Amino acid sequence: MQDRFSSLFSGSRAVISDIVNYMLMKIDLHVHSANSGDNPTDPEEAIIAAIERGLDGIAFTEHYFYGASEGVEILREKYGDEIMILRGVEFSADEGHCLVFGVDTDGLSIKYAPVADLVRIVTEHGGVVIPSHPYRGLNSIGDRVKDLEGLCALEGYNGCNMHPFNTKAIDTARALSLPFTGGSDAHAAGEIGSCYTEFRDRVTYDNFIGLLKEGRYTGIETRKISRMWLF
Repeated sequence: MQDRFSSLFSGSRAVISDIVNYMLMKIDLHVHSANSGDNPTDPEEAIIAAIERGLDGIAFTEHYFYGASEGVEILREKYGDEIMILRGVEFSADEGHCLVFGVDTDGLSIKYAPVADLVRIVTEHGGVVIPSHPYRGLNSIGDRVKDLEGLCALEGYNGCNMHPFNTKAIDTARALSLPFTGGSDAHAAGEIGSCYTEFRDRVTYDNFIGLLKEGRYTGIETRKISRMWLF
């Protein structure tokens, strides 16, 4: 009887685990394509790679301009049944790079704005700011994140970072009681999904920004060997 009960209990745990894993959504929140101007990757190639790697979503965060990713809207129609295709921008603030979601920064006349102004203005317009690779050094905000109010999260796992840079970002996020995200920072299709963000709630186009603000997610790294590309 005990063996039978143990078997049933074990089976129930397996079912519960499967349900939990089904509910989790894996989204690479930091991807570049040829539209960033620094790599030859076709956006459709990146999307196909994300699907093959079992991701539930991919966010195109091209350099400098939100409008640079406008072309992926038509791909959303083509691949929408297989994967979420999100848009943001890797904004170049005066002090370093930040991922911005939920706002078309092109129309705000804030190019190269100080990061404090960027956070304030994007927040006022309903969007979110996440400093990308904050401790890489080049194009990174560094310890300035500790003095910024209104940040949504920090990018903890960046696929182009050396491991110690990611570790410092995660430790800082925890010290600030902020969530941390994961993104590949891919500049080639083969890099897609090396790091991603795991959401505990089902993500839709309508609730994406709200879920980022709620913080029920965590960054995940799949790489076995870290490296650093200076993008």
